[in-house]
Amino acid sequence: MHIELINTGSELLLGRVLNTHQQWICRQLADLGYEVTRNVCVADDGPSIQSAVRESLGRSDIVLTTGGLGPTSDDITRELIAQLLGRKLSQDAGALAGIERYFAQRHRPMPPGTEVQALVPEGALVLPNLNGTAPGLAMEVSPNPFRPDKCRSWLVLLPGPPRELRPMFTEFVRPLLLKEFPPPVFSCRTLHTTGMGESTVEEKIAGPLHALVGRGLEIGYCARIGEVDVRLIGRGDKGAEIVKQSETIVRDLLGPLIFGVDDTSLEATVVAMLAERKQIITLAESCTGGLIAHRLTNVPGASVVLDSDMVTYSNAAKKFLLGVREETLVMHGAVSSAVARQMAEGARARRGADYALAVTGIAGPDGGTPQKPVGTVFIALAGNSGTIVEERHNPFDRETFKFVTSQQALDLLRRTLAG
Repeated sequence: MHIELINTGSELLLGRVLNTHQQWICRQLADLGYEVTRNVCVADDGPSIQSAVRESLGRSDIVLTTGGLGPTSDDITRELIAQLLGRKLSQDAGALAGIERYFAQRHRPMPPGTEVQALVPEGALVLPNLNGTAPGLAMEVSPNPFRPDKCRSWLVLLPGPPRELRPMFTEFVRPLLLKEFPPPVFSCRTLHTTGMGESTVEEKIAGPLHALVGRGLEIGYCARIGEVDVRLIGRGDKGAEIVKQSETIVRDLLGPLIFGVDDTSLEATVVAMLAERKQIITLAESCTGGLIAHRLTNVPGASVVLDSDMVTYSNAAKKFLLGVREETLVMHGAVSSAVARQMAEGARARRGADYALAVTGIAGPDGGTPQKPVGTVFIALAGNSGTIVEERHNPFDRETFKFVTSQQALDLLRRTLAG
């Protein structure tokens, strides 16, 4: 089966808006057992959109487009598709009623021209928009004049805003695809690791998994900032068993480097571990500027385990809020093992938490010395069993530096909790 995704929007090509549709839709389809074979992004102009759709319909069973269904002058996907397929556009009473209801519920007048969104190509299914005004459309193209074999294809048009597209896909597109194209048997497991590079991870597991690859196992690697994912895929009736066997092997080889599976983040893992132990964490952040707390508070239920975060960027704040001693700052400098230790121990003592996690470092691009170059970081974790201090070197741009440091800090906490 061939599935192609076409994202329309000049703002995407100009880099003004991040294209989140590609990642989200591909993940939804993959979880159902489908795989997107091609993804393209085109500008909001007639020739580009029609050419992309014609080309995709010429080889695909399913084609999905995003964007261009709104009421403004650059929303032309609906009209272009109708023209391409030779289908007449007419106003759909149900779609128009949905648009009118949207504005009535918000006590707002319906702007002139909004009713253009109720125009529907002949034979199309209307996909209700539960969070906006532009309905989606789904059309069976049968016979398909663009395919050499004339076999049918389905063309699905989705609105651009994510808060409209995502529920529409889940509520209406997903059941349509499952009905029209029952997916093949497909098993997938993603193991998230941290603390080791992508090539080293592959070197450790590729050989032991070779026999399972011969039986159909597919292995994929995805390196992100501070993490490497190992993706294990099996197909057919024996796919689930192959994935299970391969996961056991990978866990035996990588062990404590694995912090989660599938959609589990490192911060979610840490929150769950603390909650299970009924323990509290407090934070003292300097160079990360509150990023560790931000990541933790993105996890539902974090309020049960996170007491506070003291962002002590200046030396004065370190002394006043955490009790870091003046002589320690003078003798060792703010970026030092001694200061990181006093930050963590001071935060824990003042808040009475089970653990206190502290970071101090040089984000750059200035401020480094031969002894402490840009990227130097000290991470301290204070707990009942004492204080651990680790020195790391993260010579990246400021944003990457902050994220990698937060990753290392959270992983120190995770490893400590895991014993």
